[in-house]
Amino acid sequence: MADGRYVAYVSSYTSGAADSYGIRIYDVDMEKGRLIGKKKVMITNSSYISVSHNKRTLYSITDAGVEAYHIEADGNLSMINKASINGMRGCYLNSDQKDEYLFCAGYHDGKVTVLRLEEDGTIGEITDEIYHKGLGMMAGRNHVPHVQCIKASKDNAYICAVDLGMDRINIYRLDHKTGKLKDADIIHCDQESSPRHLQFSRDGRFLYVVYEQKCAIDVFTYQNREGQPEFERIQTVFNREKGAIGVASSALSFSEDEKYLVTSVAGENNVVVYAVDGETGLLTKSIDLPISGEYPKDAALFPDNRHLVSLNHESNTMTFFTTHFEEGIIVMNGPEMPVDRPNCIAFYRLP
Repeated sequence: MADGRYVAYVSSYTSGAADSYGIRIYDVDMEKGRLIGKKKVMITNSSYISVSHNKRTLYSITDAGVEAYHIEADGNLSMINKASINGMRGCYLNSDQKDEYLFCAGYHDGKVTVLRLEEDGTIGEITDEIYHKGLGMMAGRNHVPHVQCIKASKDNAYICAVDLGMDRINIYRLDHKTGKLKDADIIHCDQESSPRHLQFSRDGRFLYVVYEQKCAIDVFTYQNREGQPEFERIQTVFNREKGAIGVASSALSFSEDEKYLVTSVAGENNVVVYAVDGETGLLTKSIDLPISGEYPKDAALFPDNRHLVSLNHESNTMTFFTTHFEEGIIVMNGPEMPVDRPNCIAFYRLP
C-alpha cells in the first residue's frame, strides 16, 4: 500500500467542450481505486502537464504557450505566470533534472523550445529554439518533423527530443549556463515506426521508447562515456502482432515503484502492462486487456499498483480497474467518469 495521500491532475482539450476547464484536480481514493472531483482550473487546451522534479510546480501546455502553477499544500493550484513559446501550440513539456529549464515539444511546427526557469517556478525567457528538418510538406505526416516528447537524461547531461515524423530521437547536449542546445547524437528508429514517448528508468541506466505505428516498445541501455552518449537497443516487445493494421500505441508510464510499465493500444483499445526487471531493464508482459473506452491516450497505475485508470480521449471518459497481476487480469471498478477529451494524468503525493 502506498503511503500518504494523493491528488491526481488530469489535462484535457477545451475546444468544443462544455466548459473551459482544461485541468481537473481529483482526490485519490486509494482503497476504492477511484478519483473524486476536487477543483477545476480554467486553461485552454491543456495538451500535456508535467510536475517539476522538486514537486513544487506544475507546468502545462496551453494555446498561448506554457503556464506555471504553484502546487499548494492541499494539492490545489495557483497560477504563477504564463509565457509564449514563439510558435504553434506545443504537445509536451518537461523540465531538466534541476528544474532550471523547461523544454517544450512542437508537434505541429517540429520545434524544440527551451525556456529558463526561476527558483520559484516562474517561466522566464526563451533561451533556444531548434526547428527539426524534414522532406517538406508534400511528404505528408511521415518524413515531416513532429516533435512529440522531450526528456532530460537522469544524469542531466543530455536532452532527448522524440521526432515522430522523422523516426528518430535527437540527442542534444545542454549548456546549463546559457540554456543553449548542441547536437550530440541521433537514435535512428525503424522507418515509419513513429516514436511517440520515452521514459528513463529511475537509475538512468535504461531508456524505454514507445512507437505509435510500430505498436511496440524498445529498451535501450544508456551510458555517458567520456562525454558522449551511448545507447544500445537490447529488447523490442510488440504491443500487438508485428505488422498489425489499424492499431497505434500511445501511453508510456512507470508505476510509482517502477516495477511496471504501462502502455496503451488505440484501435483495439487495450491497456498493456509490463513487469520491469530492475537489474536487466527487460520487460515481460503481465496484462493485456480492453479498457472499455475509445482511444486510451493515457493510462496509469495508481501509486499502490492495485488499481489502474485509462483516459479515453474519443469516448470522453475515464475508466477504472482493479489489477490482479497474479492472474494477469484487470476487473472494471465502478462506472466510467465523464471527462471531455482527456490527455494525460499525473499522480501527486501530498506533503
